[in-house]
Amino acid sequence: MATRETAPWFLLICALLSFSIVNADGNQTDPNFNVTSGDQNVTDNFTDTNTATPDYTVPTTIAGNSEEPVQPTAGDLPLPVSGQLLTPVTDVGRLCPCDVQGSACDINCCCDEDCGEEVALFTSCTVQTVSGNKQLCSSAVASYSLATTVDGHSEVQSSVRKETSNNVFCIQSQNRFDGLSHPSPALPTDSNFDSLFQKFTSFAFGSEVNSGQMATDMLHESNGYQFGDQMETAGQSGERKMFTLPAPGVTTECVEASPAAFLKDERRVCSRRVVMEQDCESMAALNMDTYSNIQLFSGKNKDAAVVPAVRAAVIVESVSGTQTESEMSQGESLSPVLLNADTCANVVLKAEYLIKYSSAGEIRSVAVSLVLGFVQESSLPLKQEFHISYIQQDVLPDVVRFSGNPGYVVGLPLVSGSKTSDGIVRSVNPRETLSLLATAEDQDCLRGPHRRSPILFGQDAVSGCVLRLADVSNCSLVSQQLLDILRGPNYPEYLASFGNSPQNNPLDWVQLKNGFSPGDAQSCTIPMSLHFEIEWIKYGSLVNPQSQIVSVREIIQGNTSSLTLISGGSGTLSITTSVTFVHVSANAVPGYRATPTFNAKLPFDFFFPFV
Repeated sequence: MATRETAPWFLLICALLSFSIVNADGNQTDPNFNVTSGDQNVTDNFTDTNTATPDYTVPTTIAGNSEEPVQPTAGDLPLPVSGQLLTPVTDVGRLCPCDVQGSACDINCCCDEDCGEEVALFTSCTVQTVSGNKQLCSSAVASYSLATTVDGHSEVQSSVRKETSNNVFCIQSQNRFDGLSHPSPALPTDSNFDSLFQKFTSFAFGSEVNSGQMATDMLHESNGYQFGDQMETAGQSGERKMFTLPAPGVTTECVEASPAAFLKDERRVCSRRVVMEQDCESMAALNMDTYSNIQLFSGKNKDAAVVPAVRAAVIVESVSGTQTESEMSQGESLSPVLLNADTCANVVLKAEYLIKYSSAGEIRSVAVSLVLGFVQESSLPLKQEFHISYIQQDVLPDVVRFSGNPGYVVGLPLVSGSKTSDGIVRSVNPRETLSLLATAEDQDCLRGPHRRSPILFGQDAVSGCVLRLADVSNCSLVSQQLLDILRGPNYPEYLASFGNSPQNNPLDWVQLKNGFSPGDAQSCTIPMSLHFEIEWIKYGSLVNPQSQIVSVREIIQGNTSSLTLISGGSGTLSITTSVTFVHVSANAVPGYRATPTFNAKLPFDFFFPFV
């Protein structure tokens, strides 16, 4: 009886189960299908149009569902005309991983666009290269490096170039419209092999049409050279060749085919074996025409202009080492000549190239200076030097050079000047500043010559001169004359507290404290030493402290007795000048935040009805 009552319920449950199983096995596709490639999430929309076998399948897992992954289908899309990779949306030159502070300069972050004058204080680049998609066979790479100017400042050199991947498997071309996801392709079978062959054979890897088009596109990307590019010369028939200079190889032996890189100053010294009777007049490496008769292309593009090298100077060196400049026109030449069995004349000993370029990386002019000399059998192997340097032509020189930005940099001269009604006046020449007598052998204090050297921040120095007592006839006159010589011409009154202190702000300059009285005619005092005591502190954050000068004092010591007793009968006195830098920064005191207090407010009727 119980079995007959439960039978209908059992049949109903079985029917529901069979309906759900059929519904699960049906061909249902989620219209929103997520495919992840690298760090980007891309959503492809697929529509269930039929139940035919899809061209490719991508497994997906839906959260909270343990069933088999759904296999999506993709409709047949027409292939594009070209198989080239799509242009990347993001420029690697604008990517800066070390830029973590908005609207502020990050120290040693060479790609931070907020950094201006702070670059002069950089010591290294935290990020040297920023590359694009490394899965591609050729991707854009931005490189950053620091160069030191003549003033000791740091200068950022950046470039964006194409870099070839060395991986075995890389993406050369693709035929997908999105260009962001690369799902697993369909496995070829007997039924779909012909269709797949027709679709993908037009984009074969390394095809001549494809490769030639990529090379042409890359050639037209930039007309000028970029940092590290190999410069090209024009041959006699107009063909392009690499600009090479001799350089040492594994040993000091000269290697001829060594390319010169753009914007890389180099000094190459190598040796060469020469057989006098055989190589003197026939070896091209000894002739000046090999290094002066060259023509460089101004850029990498096809229509680049040809820039010929101009001989700036030809210096002839004698056997004894004396150098004399030869007055030669551009068309004249001095070929090597064999004087005797063991002497060869007019041999290139040194070649220097000065290349001027524009901001677009195009070569404007090439100047070469040559040193010709004699080579003897006893001095073999022959030693040759090759220098190459670059100067940007359309950059104006700095009017005022700083010694730090903002704080002083160790090794740079102090910034000094004189006060006027309009502010501080200083010379644009960094050597016309607070200075000391340069140390020289037997330097006479009164007769000279008086060579001077600027005081460099953070470097203590001592120098001086010799005073002859025979010249001290008029004490008061000699005292003032000697004091002026020790202080130097254009003796400043103020020193900049920072390396970049503005001249229109006198409060940012420190007055030099001095005081010396030579006395009257009866008690004349001769200055025996001049000493500068400069006190400085570390100002600012402990992470990046800046050097600041807070006090400058001049200390002059004179004789307290007769000059004859001080000299000890030698007839000469040693007068010294010196400088000392004293660090007077207070020790940093750690600070602690106050213990937080509870400010709890209860409602007024919290204790009602007890209170």
